Amino acid sequence: MNKFWKLLIGLFFVFSLTGCFGESYDFNPPSVKLSSNSNIESEELAQANIVWRGEGNKIKKELKIKDIFSLAKHQQQMNFIAGEKVDLLFEHTDFAPKGLSVSVWQNDKKFDLEVNDISFYLPKDKGEYVIEVNLHTDRGDAQYVGNINIGE
Repeated sequence: MNKFWKLLIGLFFVFSLTGCFGESYDFNPPSVKLSSNSNIESEELAQANIVWRGEGNKIKKELKIKDIFSLAKHQQQMNFIAGEKVDLLFEHTDFAPKGLSVSVWQNDKKFDLEVNDISFYLPKDKGEYVIEVNLHTDRGDAQYVGNINIGE
């Protein structure tokens, strides 16, 4: 009986340690989606300028886009309601956030939006905008852009 308990305890430790070895982390920058009450589906933003580090603090992904406005304009247009609350959804969060900013551009005018946690409110003025999201983390920096239309 004593051998049975030793075997059972030994198996318990082996199985509990396998969970520690089975973890895997995604060292890619997350995809970012916009979600609101007016949209049934979340809309994904395009990756623009990225410097992202992986295991051992080595560069995992580096992307440099000179003309983010051109990239944004070539994305499928997302429709939102003026003044609406929008949430940012991240594909994964295998990083520690250090800062998050959201701006919208209309023509050459930039409007910085106040971000609370992962939410922000769109401008109350209708029209077509380019949205820019900048994420700063312990893994690096990532910029995302999109083409949005703010209407009724």
